[in-house]
Amino acid sequence: MPFFGHWYVLLKTLAILVPIGAVIWLAIFALRGFLPSQDTIGSALRILNERFARGEIDQQEYDNR
Repeated sequence: MPFFGHWYVLLKTLAILVPIGAVIWLAIFALRGFLPSQDTIGSALRILNERFARGEIDQQEYDNR
């Protein structure tokens, strides 16, 4: 079995890289839930501007929010 050594090295490398990649992926996935995206901030401001333009809120409430 001359090629057994190559498979062993490949499997050993994968056994190291897969858990590291999983930890990195989980960290990124978890942080995305806690950090507000620019789209969320922009859409909130857009809604606030629309409500102010329609007259649903006054200047003081607009400034407070």
